[in-house]
Amino acid sequence: MQVVVNAFGSDRAPGPEVTGALRAVRAPRSEGEPALGVTLVGDAARLTAELERYGRTAYDPITVVHASEVIAMDDHPAYAFRAKRDSSMRVAVAQIAEGQGDAVVSAGNSGAMLACALFLLGRLPGIDRPAIVTVLPTPSGPLVLCDAGGNVEPKPSHVAQFGVIAAAYDHVVHGRERPRLGLLSNGAEAGKGTQLTRDAHALLTAARGSFHFVGYVEGSDLFRGAIDCIATDGFTGNVVLKTCEGIAEGMFGLVRQELEKTPLARLGSALVAPALRGVAKRIDYTEVGGALLAGVSRPAVIAHGRSDGQAIASAIRAAARFAARRLPDQLAAAMTALG
Repeated sequence: MQVVVNAFGSDRAPGPEVTGALRAVRAPRSEGEPALGVTLVGDAARLTAELERYGRTAYDPITVVHASEVIAMDDHPAYAFRAKRDSSMRVAVAQIAEGQGDAVVSAGNSGAMLACALFLLGRLPGIDRPAIVTVLPTPSGPLVLCDAGGNVEPKPSHVAQFGVIAAAYDHVVHGRERPRLGLLSNGAEAGKGTQLTRDAHALLTAARGSFHFVGYVEGSDLFRGAIDCIATDGFTGNVVLKTCEGIAEGMFGLVRQELEKTPLARLGSALVAPALRGVAKRIDYTEVGGALLAGVSRPAVIAHGRSDGQAIASAIRAAARFAARRLPDQLAAAMTALG
Protein backbone atom coordinates (compact mmCIF):
# COMPACT_ATOMS: atom_id res chain seq x y z
CA MET A 1 0.00 0.00 0.00
CA GLN A 2 1.58 3.28 -1.13
CA VAL A 3 0.28 6.59 0.26
CA VAL A 4 1.42 9.79 -1.45
CA VAL A 5 1.79 12.87 0.79
CA ASN A 6 1.89 16.52 -0.20
CA ALA A 7 4.90 17.28 1.99
CA PHE A 8 4.51 21.07 1.79
CA GLY A 9 0.91 21.51 2.88
CA SER A 10 0.77 21.96 6.66
CA ASP A 11 1.40 25.22 8.48
CA ARG A 12 4.84 24.00 9.62
CA ALA A 13 5.77 21.91 6.59
CA PRO A 14 7.70 19.83 5.90
CA GLY A 15 8.52 18.78 9.48
CA PRO A 16 5.11 17.28 10.36
CA GLU A 17 4.86 15.49 7.01
CA VAL A 18 8.32 13.95 7.41
CA THR A 19 7.88 12.87 11.03
CA GLY A 20 4.35 11.67 10.26
CA ALA A 21 5.60 9.53 7.39
CA LEU A 22 8.29 7.98 9.58
CA ARG A 23 5.75 7.24 12.34
CA ALA A 24 3.32 5.71 9.87
CA VAL A 25 5.75 3.33 8.20
CA ARG A 26 7.27 2.28 11.54
CA ALA A 27 3.94 1.63 13.29
CA PRO A 28 3.14 -2.04 14.04
CA ARG A 29 0.75 -3.62 11.53
CA SER A 30 -2.23 -5.67 12.54
CA GLU A 31 -2.68 -9.18 11.15
CA GLY A 32 -3.55 -9.11 7.47
CA GLU A 33 -2.75 -5.41 7.10
CA PRO A 34 -0.66 -4.73 3.96
CA ALA A 35 2.81 -3.25 4.22
CA LEU A 36 2.78 0.53 4.04
CA GLY A 37 5.04 2.78 2.03
CA VAL A 38 4.97 6.58 1.76
CA THR A 39 5.93 8.92 -1.06
CA LEU A 40 6.76 12.47 0.03
CA VAL A 41 6.30 15.12 -2.67
CA GLY A 42 8.06 18.49 -2.58
CA ASP A 43 11.49 20.08 -2.62
CA ALA A 44 13.65 16.97 -2.78
CA ALA A 45 16.75 18.54 -1.21
CA ARG A 46 14.80 19.83 1.81
CA LEU A 47 12.90 16.58 2.24
CA THR A 48 16.06 14.49 2.07
CA ALA A 49 17.71 16.72 4.66
CA GLU A 50 14.65 16.53 6.94
CA LEU A 51 14.52 12.75 6.65
CA GLU A 52 18.17 12.49 7.62
CA ARG A 53 17.65 14.90 10.52
CA TYR A 54 14.84 12.74 11.90
CA GLY A 55 16.82 9.53 11.64
CA ARG A 56 15.65 7.89 8.45
CA THR A 57 17.15 4.46 7.90
CA ALA A 58 17.51 2.22 4.87
CA TYR A 59 14.63 0.13 6.24
CA ASP A 60 12.09 2.98 6.13
CA PRO A 61 9.98 2.55 2.95
CA ILE A 62 9.86 6.26 2.11
CA THR A 63 10.56 7.73 -1.32
CA VAL A 64 10.83 11.35 -2.41
CA VAL A 65 9.38 12.89 -5.58
CA HIS A 66 10.54 16.40 -6.45
CA ALA A 67 8.13 19.30 -6.97
CA SER A 68 9.40 22.85 -7.29
CA GLU A 69 6.33 24.86 -6.27
CA VAL A 70 4.05 25.20 -3.24
CA ILE A 71 0.37 26.12 -3.13
CA ALA A 72 -0.19 28.59 -0.30
CA MET A 73 -3.24 28.64 1.94
CA ASP A 74 -4.36 31.96 0.44
CA ASP A 75 -3.92 30.94 -3.22
CA HIS A 76 -7.15 30.85 -5.20
CA PRO A 77 -7.90 27.16 -5.94
CA ALA A 78 -8.47 27.50 -9.69
CA TYR A 79 -5.43 29.76 -10.12
CA ALA A 80 -3.25 27.44 -8.07
CA PHE A 81 -4.25 24.42 -10.13
CA ARG A 82 -3.65 26.14 -13.47
CA ALA A 83 -0.60 28.26 -12.67
CA LYS A 84 1.35 26.04 -10.29
CA ARG A 85 1.60 22.92 -12.39
CA ASP A 86 4.67 21.67 -10.51
CA SER A 87 3.24 22.28 -7.04
CA SER A 88 3.72 19.57 -4.43
CA MET A 89 -0.06 19.21 -4.14
CA ARG A 90 -0.74 18.81 -7.85
CA VAL A 91 2.19 16.45 -8.34
CA ALA A 92 1.04 14.35 -5.35
CA VAL A 93 -2.47 13.98 -6.76
CA ALA A 94 -1.03 13.24 -10.21
CA GLN A 95 0.99 10.39 -8.70
CA ILE A 96 -2.12 8.43 -7.77
CA ALA A 97 -3.92 9.48 -10.97
CA GLU A 98 -1.05 7.84 -12.85
CA GLY A 99 -1.10 4.70 -10.72
CA GLN A 100 2.03 5.52 -8.71
CA GLY A 101 0.16 5.32 -5.39
CA ASP A 102 -3.05 4.12 -3.82
CA ALA A 103 -4.17 7.23 -1.88
CA VAL A 104 -3.11 10.82 -1.33
CA VAL A 105 -2.90 13.02 1.79
CA SER A 106 -2.61 16.80 1.99
CA ALA A 107 -2.77 19.26 4.89
CA GLY A 108 -2.74 22.24 2.53
CA ASN A 109 -5.30 24.50 0.89
CA SER A 110 -8.48 22.38 0.87
CA GLY A 111 -10.07 24.27 -2.02
CA ALA A 112 -7.00 23.71 -4.17
CA MET A 113 -6.94 20.06 -3.15
CA LEU A 114 -10.55 19.72 -4.28
CA ALA A 115 -9.65 21.32 -7.63
CA CYS A 116 -6.62 19.05 -8.13
CA ALA A 117 -8.57 15.93 -7.23
CA LEU A 118 -11.55 16.92 -9.36
CA PHE A 119 -9.56 17.58 -12.51
CA LEU A 120 -6.88 14.91 -12.14
CA LEU A 121 -8.82 12.04 -10.58
CA GLY A 122 -12.30 12.73 -11.87
CA ARG A 123 -15.70 12.41 -10.21
CA LEU A 124 -17.52 9.25 -9.31
CA PRO A 125 -20.61 8.58 -11.45
CA GLY A 126 -23.54 10.75 -10.41
CA ILE A 127 -21.46 13.16 -8.29
CA ASP A 128 -21.81 16.84 -9.15
CA ARG A 129 -19.45 18.24 -6.51
CA PRO A 130 -16.97 16.26 -4.41
CA ALA A 131 -17.21 17.23 -0.74
CA ILE A 132 -15.33 16.75 2.52
CA VAL A 133 -16.77 14.15 4.88
CA THR A 134 -15.83 14.29 8.54
CA VAL A 135 -16.98 12.24 11.51
CA LEU A 136 -17.82 13.79 14.89
CA PRO A 137 -17.80 11.59 18.00
CA THR A 138 -21.04 11.78 20.00
CA PRO A 139 -22.34 9.89 23.07
CA SER A 140 -24.65 7.87 20.81
CA GLY A 141 -22.06 7.04 18.16
CA PRO A 142 -20.36 8.64 15.15
CA LEU A 143 -22.05 11.54 13.37
CA VAL A 144 -21.16 12.03 9.69
CA LEU A 145 -21.03 15.64 8.45
CA CYS A 146 -20.82 16.69 4.80
CA ASP A 147 -19.64 19.18 3.54
CA ALA A 148 -16.89 20.18 6.01
CA GLY A 149 -15.25 22.84 3.88
CA GLY A 150 -14.93 21.86 0.24
CA ASN A 151 -17.74 23.97 -1.27
CA VAL A 152 -18.48 27.28 0.42
CA GLU A 153 -21.07 28.51 -2.10
CA PRO A 154 -22.91 25.42 -3.38
CA LYS A 155 -26.27 25.15 -5.11
CA PRO A 156 -29.28 23.57 -3.34
CA SER A 157 -28.86 20.42 -5.43
CA HIS A 158 -25.27 20.15 -4.23
CA VAL A 159 -26.27 20.45 -0.56
CA ALA A 160 -28.93 17.77 -1.06
CA GLN A 161 -26.30 15.54 -2.65
CA PHE A 162 -23.96 16.17 0.29
CA GLY A 163 -26.67 14.59 2.42
CA VAL A 164 -26.79 11.53 0.18
CA ILE A 165 -22.98 11.31 0.27
CA ALA A 166 -23.05 11.47 4.09
CA ALA A 167 -25.69 8.73 4.22
CA ALA A 168 -23.71 6.56 1.81
CA TYR A 169 -20.53 7.01 3.87
CA ASP A 170 -22.40 6.18 7.06
CA HIS A 171 -23.85 3.05 5.48
CA VAL A 172 -20.51 1.83 4.12
CA VAL A 173 -18.21 2.75 7.03
CA HIS A 174 -20.52 2.42 10.04
CA GLY A 175 -22.91 -0.20 8.71
CA ARG A 176 -26.18 1.62 9.43
CA GLU A 177 -28.86 0.24 7.12
CA ARG A 178 -31.08 3.33 7.03
CA PRO A 179 -29.16 6.37 8.29
CA ARG A 180 -31.12 9.26 9.76
CA LEU A 181 -30.21 12.36 7.78
CA GLY A 182 -30.71 15.93 8.92
CA LEU A 183 -30.20 19.29 7.20
CA LEU A 184 -28.45 21.90 9.35
CA SER A 185 -30.46 25.08 9.88
CA ASN A 186 -31.31 27.71 12.48
CA GLY A 187 -34.58 26.06 13.47
CA ALA A 188 -36.61 22.90 13.02
CA GLU A 189 -39.60 24.52 11.30
CA ALA A 190 -39.84 24.04 7.53
CA GLY A 191 -39.90 27.80 6.88
CA LYS A 192 -36.58 28.43 8.65
CA GLY A 193 -33.19 28.84 7.07
CA THR A 194 -32.04 30.56 3.92
CA GLN A 195 -33.16 30.12 0.34
CA LEU A 196 -30.32 27.62 -0.04
CA THR A 197 -31.48 25.44 2.86
CA ARG A 198 -35.18 25.74 1.96
CA ASP A 199 -34.53 24.57 -1.59
CA ALA A 200 -32.25 21.77 -0.38
CA HIS A 201 -34.90 20.77 2.15
CA ALA A 202 -37.48 20.43 -0.63
CA LEU A 203 -35.13 18.25 -2.68
CA LEU A 204 -34.31 15.94 0.24
CA THR A 205 -37.98 15.70 1.24
CA ALA A 206 -38.80 14.45 -2.25
CA ALA A 207 -35.80 12.11 -2.44
CA ARG A 208 -36.30 8.37 -2.28
CA GLY A 209 -33.56 6.13 -1.00
CA SER A 210 -32.27 3.98 1.83
CA PHE A 211 -32.05 6.83 4.32
CA HIS A 212 -34.55 8.61 6.49
CA PHE A 213 -34.63 12.39 6.06
CA VAL A 214 -35.70 13.88 9.39
CA GLY A 215 -35.76 17.47 8.13
CA TYR A 216 -34.07 20.48 9.65
CA VAL A 217 -31.87 20.07 12.72
CA GLU A 218 -30.21 22.75 14.81
CA GLY A 219 -26.65 22.94 16.02
CA SER A 220 -27.76 21.90 19.49
CA ASP A 221 -29.08 18.61 18.04
CA LEU A 222 -25.72 17.40 16.74
CA PHE A 223 -24.72 15.55 19.90
CA ARG A 224 -28.16 14.39 21.09
CA GLY A 225 -28.34 11.18 19.07
CA ALA A 226 -31.32 12.24 16.94
CA ILE A 227 -29.44 11.87 13.64
CA ASP A 228 -26.68 9.77 12.10
CA CYS A 229 -25.55 12.18 9.41
CA ILE A 230 -26.02 15.80 8.51
CA ALA A 231 -25.90 17.87 5.31
CA THR A 232 -24.71 21.45 5.08
CA ASP A 233 -22.73 23.78 2.85
CA GLY A 234 -18.95 23.82 3.16
CA PHE A 235 -18.79 27.26 4.79
CA THR A 236 -21.19 26.34 7.60
CA GLY A 237 -19.76 22.84 7.97
CA ASN A 238 -16.23 24.13 8.39
CA VAL A 239 -17.37 26.67 10.99
CA VAL A 240 -19.19 23.91 12.89
CA LEU A 241 -16.16 21.62 12.77
CA LYS A 242 -13.70 24.22 14.03
CA THR A 243 -16.15 25.50 16.65
CA CYS A 244 -16.46 21.94 17.99
CA GLU A 245 -12.66 21.66 18.11
CA GLY A 246 -12.41 24.94 20.00
CA ILE A 247 -15.17 24.04 22.46
CA ALA A 248 -13.53 20.68 23.18
CA GLU A 249 -10.17 22.31 23.87
CA GLY A 250 -11.78 25.03 25.99
CA MET A 251 -13.87 22.63 28.03
CA PHE A 252 -10.87 20.48 28.86
CA GLY A 253 -9.03 23.62 29.93
CA LEU A 254 -11.90 24.57 32.25
CA VAL A 255 -12.08 21.06 33.71
CA ARG A 256 -8.32 21.11 34.29
CA GLN A 257 -8.60 24.44 36.13
CA GLU A 258 -11.37 23.14 38.37
CA LEU A 259 -9.47 19.95 39.19
CA GLU A 260 -6.45 21.98 40.31
CA LYS A 261 -8.29 24.42 42.58
CA THR A 262 -8.18 22.52 45.89
CA PRO A 263 -6.28 19.55 47.37
CA LEU A 264 -9.49 17.50 47.37
CA ALA A 265 -10.12 18.31 43.71
CA ARG A 266 -6.55 17.35 42.85
CA LEU A 267 -7.06 14.04 44.62
CA GLY A 268 -10.25 13.44 42.66
CA SER A 269 -8.47 14.30 39.42
CA ALA A 270 -6.35 11.16 39.78
CA LEU A 271 -9.51 9.08 39.75
CA VAL A 272 -11.08 10.72 36.70
CA ALA A 273 -7.85 11.15 34.71
CA PRO A 274 -8.14 7.85 32.77
CA ALA A 275 -11.70 8.67 31.69
CA LEU A 276 -10.70 12.19 30.68
CA ARG A 277 -7.79 10.87 28.64
CA GLY A 278 -10.17 8.50 26.87
CA VAL A 279 -12.52 11.34 25.98
CA ALA A 280 -9.63 13.54 24.88
CA LYS A 281 -8.42 10.81 22.51
CA ARG A 282 -11.87 10.46 20.95
CA ILE A 283 -12.10 14.16 20.09
CA ASP A 284 -8.43 14.82 19.28
CA TYR A 285 -8.04 15.65 15.59
CA THR A 286 -4.46 14.38 15.70
CA GLU A 287 -5.85 10.90 16.37
CA VAL A 288 -8.44 11.14 13.58
CA GLY A 289 -5.88 12.57 11.18
CA GLY A 290 -7.97 13.75 8.27
CA ALA A 291 -11.24 13.77 6.39
CA LEU A 292 -12.15 11.99 3.17
CA LEU A 293 -12.68 14.04 0.04
CA ALA A 294 -15.68 12.02 -1.10
CA GLY A 295 -16.83 11.87 -4.68
CA VAL A 296 -13.51 11.46 -6.52
CA SER A 297 -12.31 8.19 -8.02
CA ARG A 298 -9.36 7.54 -5.68
CA PRO A 299 -8.96 7.99 -1.89
CA ALA A 300 -7.95 11.57 -1.06
CA VAL A 301 -7.59 12.67 2.57
CA ILE A 302 -7.51 16.29 3.70
CA ALA A 303 -5.66 16.84 6.97
CA HIS A 304 -5.78 19.85 9.30
CA GLY A 305 -3.45 22.73 8.47
CA ARG A 306 -2.27 22.68 12.10
CA SER A 307 -1.34 19.01 11.85
CA ASP A 308 1.70 17.75 13.73
CA GLY A 309 3.54 14.51 13.04
CA GLN A 310 0.98 12.43 14.93
CA ALA A 311 -1.90 13.92 12.93
CA ILE A 312 -0.12 13.30 9.61
CA ALA A 313 0.65 9.71 10.63
CA SER A 314 -3.04 9.21 11.48
CA ALA A 315 -4.07 10.72 8.13
CA ILE A 316 -1.69 8.39 6.28
CA ARG A 317 -3.09 5.36 8.09
CA ALA A 318 -6.67 6.53 7.38
CA ALA A 319 -5.84 6.95 3.69
CA ALA A 320 -4.35 3.44 3.61
CA ARG A 321 -7.50 2.01 5.22
CA PHE A 322 -9.73 3.82 2.73
CA ALA A 323 -7.63 2.45 -0.15
CA ALA A 324 -7.61 -1.10 1.24
CA ARG A 325 -11.39 -1.03 1.49
CA ARG A 326 -11.73 0.52 -1.99
CA LEU A 327 -13.92 3.13 -0.34
CA PRO A 328 -14.61 5.26 -3.46
CA ASP A 329 -15.98 2.20 -5.27
CA GLN A 330 -18.14 1.29 -2.27
CA LEU A 331 -19.42 4.87 -2.03
CA ALA A 332 -20.30 4.86 -5.72
CA ALA A 333 -22.33 1.68 -5.27
CA ALA A 334 -24.01 3.04 -2.13
CA MET A 335 -24.83 6.33 -3.88
CA THR A 336 -26.57 4.39 -6.64
CA ALA A 337 -28.55 2.39 -4.09
CA LEU A 338 -29.43 5.44 -2.00
CA GLY A 339 -30.50 7.48 -5.00
